[in-house]
Amino acid sequence: MTDFRSSRGFEEVLRPPVDIRRARITPAVLRPARGGGGDPSARFARVARRAPEVMVKITGRTRDGAHLKAHLNYVSRNGALALEGPDGERLEGRGQVRDLARDWAEEFALEPGRRRDASISLSIVLSMPAGTDAVRLQDAARAFAAETFGERFRYVFALHDEGRHPHVHLTVRRLGQDGERLNPRKADLQAWREGFARALRDRAIEAEATPRRTRCVARKAERLPVRKMRERFAAGQGPLPAVLAVAYRAALTTDGGEAPWLEAIRTREVGIRRVLVAEALRLSRSERPGDRALAALVERFVRERPAAITRDQALRQRGETQRDPGRTRER
Repeated sequence: MTDFRSSRGFEEVLRPPVDIRRARITPAVLRPARGGGGDPSARFARVARRAPEVMVKITGRTRDGAHLKAHLNYVSRNGALALEGPDGERLEGRGQVRDLARDWAEEFALEPGRRRDASISLSIVLSMPAGTDAVRLQDAARAFAAETFGERFRYVFALHDEGRHPHVHLTVRRLGQDGERLNPRKADLQAWREGFARALRDRAIEAEATPRRTRCVARKAERLPVRKMRERFAAGQGPLPAVLAVAYRAALTTDGGEAPWLEAIRTREVGIRRVLVAEALRLSRSERPGDRALAALVERFVRERPAAITRDQALRQRGETQRDPGRTRER
């Protein structure tokens, strides 16, 4: 056993960005992570070793039967891949995919009191970095779907393993077996990330689901449509996304003042570094070799921790470098 104590400051490092108790899905459907991710020393060791972060992302919703059918055809590669459901149910071939889309659409049409903008299904991608074992990832996705949705919400999934970057497409029917609707919020998504990471670790794949602040990342991930438009713009095949054009103008025409949230980011980062250094010092004085090894890991993590840079700061630095290429060489 380690002598590690999770201090209040260290809890801030790993604290989820939202309160899990605010999850809207009923506890019977969404079960909180057992023990919040396990022993704190083991969890921080994974963080310090830079364990791969899981991605659980809602990529869209299907609006009607035709949209659902097109989506399932994409997921199943037009019937070439089997769709797997609860209890190992397998749907193979375009015919069975078409029948599933029809059944879900008919049940959706009969839903009493549904809103005009209601959708049939939720599209979720479960992913890990390139090189992850595809078979274990698929098995972890199978366990995650069964634990999270069980028999309350019907679902199907399929593994895509092209280009050595395996990921699972999970399609969940939003109308539950007892009439409730699947309507996740940010707290649900964080709980899903933690559940998927736990399922991967149960299968000997090191994985974590930490907030951005843990990794000293201030910028949100770029949305897929924006990334696609940016890539087309870089290739000379389309305009710059409007959201990036506005961000560039705001970053490059600043009057030298700082946004009010930058000081809050710096203050939080100083506090995180201070408590980690104190924990490393305390552990380094332990008589247990495991504690001293963890102290060295914490010290290295703090030393190599990058500065938190917002999107506006990154765009401003890029613009200054383009105006003065010598800035990069001087650093």
